[in-house]
Amino acid sequence: MIRVLLADDQPVVREGLRLLLDAQPDIEVAGVAADGREAVRLARELRPDVGLFDIRMPILDGIEATRILAGDAADALAIVVITTFDLDEYVYAALKAGARGFLLKDAGPTLLADAVRAAAAGDALIDPSVTVRLLAAFAAAGSASVSSPSEPLTPREEDVLRAVARGRTNAEIAAELYVSLGTVKAHLASIMLKLGARNRVEVAMWAYESGRV
Repeated sequence: MIRVLLADDQPVVREGLRLLLDAQPDIEVAGVAADGREAVRLARELRPDVGLFDIRMPILDGIEATRILAGDAADALAIVVITTFDLDEYVYAALKAGARGFLLKDAGPTLLADAVRAAAAGDALIDPSVTVRLLAAFAAAGSASVSSPSEPLTPREEDVLRAVARGRTNAEIAAELYVSLGTVKAHLASIMLKLGARNRVEVAMWAYESGRV
């Protein structure tokens, strides 16, 4: 069972997300928080598998809460950010803070559950409906997130890179490229090492910034 911590300052949104997640047979909501400070406290107390955090919250926002929880080795938490497309700059900041991925609040129950499962498995899911527009906008603004690769990517690594930038999970990439899940993970690990990227989100950002996608 995947245990999730919800953090959103709007009661209606919290309850809606709780109902959607609790309806999944393999997911349960372990706790809910109305602000970032409470989210940090509950994360350390309840030790959930995944955090689903809104960005704009009182006292401590979702960006700072993500930076604290995703960057603390002792309390590392896989965090998925939920937001609206109007908050592009905040999404970028959250991803830089260590969030595994992001969703729009109207993503729907299937994509929401898939994002939670991906994060729990060490993967990540970026909402396909905003991936291109959001990351391409940051690339156009010249917001470099990672450095140039220490050595050239192989043709297969380039394939994996482009798939990651399109928001595909490891399982989806394996199916598309007709390779094993382990092979995808190995290629992704090599890409991250060459780029000095902390996570697949930064890999996706670099793909757009470098014109790969």
